[in-house]
Amino acid sequence: MDSSIYITYAVPVFFLMIGMELAFGLAAGKNNYRLNDSIAAISLGLISRLPPLLNIGLQGIVWTYVAKNLNLQLLSTESWMTWVVAFILYDACYYWMHRMSHEVKFLWASHVVHHQGEEFNLSTALRQTSTGWLWKFIFYIPLFMIGVPGEVFFTVAAINLLYQFWVHTEHIKTLGFLEKIFITPSNHRVHHAQNAEYIDANYGGVFILWDRIFGTYIAERTDLKTIYGTVKPLRSWNPIWSNFEIYFQMIRDSYYTKNLSDKIKVWFSDTRWRPEDVTQRFPTKTNDLSEFEKYDPKVSKTTKIFTTTQFVINSIISTVIIFTIEDQTYSQTALLAATLIASTTLVNLVLENAKNSYQIELVFTVVVLAMIFFEVLNPSLLATQIFFYQSVFNILYIAIYMPLNKRFLTAS
Repeated sequence: MDSSIYITYAVPVFFLMIGMELAFGLAAGKNNYRLNDSIAAISLGLISRLPPLLNIGLQGIVWTYVAKNLNLQLLSTESWMTWVVAFILYDACYYWMHRMSHEVKFLWASHVVHHQGEEFNLSTALRQTSTGWLWKFIFYIPLFMIGVPGEVFFTVAAINLLYQFWVHTEHIKTLGFLEKIFITPSNHRVHHAQNAEYIDANYGGVFILWDRIFGTYIAERTDLKTIYGTVKPLRSWNPIWSNFEIYFQMIRDSYYTKNLSDKIKVWFSDTRWRPEDVTQRFPTKTNDLSEFEKYDPKVSKTTKIFTTTQFVINSIISTVIIFTIEDQTYSQTALLAATLIASTTLVNLVLENAKNSYQIELVFTVVVLAMIFFEVLNPSLLATQIFFYQSVFNILYIAIYMPLNKRFLTAS
């Protein structure tokens, strides 16, 4: 699925298309990109590539077992029809996986990451979960049971995911009769809306037909302003908190609720349900859409330069880790991944003006340099070398440039 090499090779195309959409929006006076939102979204995408890279999860073991021992061999491995059937059935499985992710709380805990963004543009498509490996694979087991070959499965899965990228835009309105067959920007905007009129609709990956068949289709309205994001706002750029916020809430609710059955129900309930006793103890604040304001903490120009530079460097490091994976031992890949996650998280904490974020960044920089000096991170690896230069930049910028710049501005 998301570990496919096709997704990796498509990343440069994603960035090119994001750049084109940004340029079009600026030229047309309809720009809907914000630096903080886009960095947060793409950072989540970078981090989401790491669990598949480390082969975390049971999907490979389970799928291999099913393909070898429970395979009904209903599809010919030589026929082109196998590709067509696999493509259609994959999207049907995706529909139910996606729908259940909105209807069952412990599944929503993973999927919520994709919906937390309050802008809707192509960078939103890269806002992906890092915990989907826990359960997503279960919904695709039937494909291996009927005999879909592995190479066919991973190819159609990649095509399905690649298709979903372009529908995350506000610049394409409606597409006529195609709206009745395919997922389009129009009906996917409905899916990302938090308006009560739009909640829980349009789950298909490629085809909107499943929503029409199973009664979850809602058409976009011209008289209703679409407001994106989640009903309970995240109000943070922190990618770790983004991935674990709902898990934390479920663990807390399960621990503190007094009713034994509720301790279990918390995990399998509707996404809106919480036990009454913990609802009173830990009330949830939801958005009032009549007074809705996007999360947008203001930062200085100096901070924008720093975070943008860090974001670009982290994007390069992520790409290098993926394309030089054969040069790394598993432990080195894990260490590089952990360092990248920490670096990316700190960038986003700086963007939200978190307390002492620059000081923490400097401490982290010293730790990274120590890891390189003592060869905990292999100095011969290109990713490690880039981390070294990033650390040098951090020291020069935070410890030297920023104090001098502040002194100059104060004096003038």
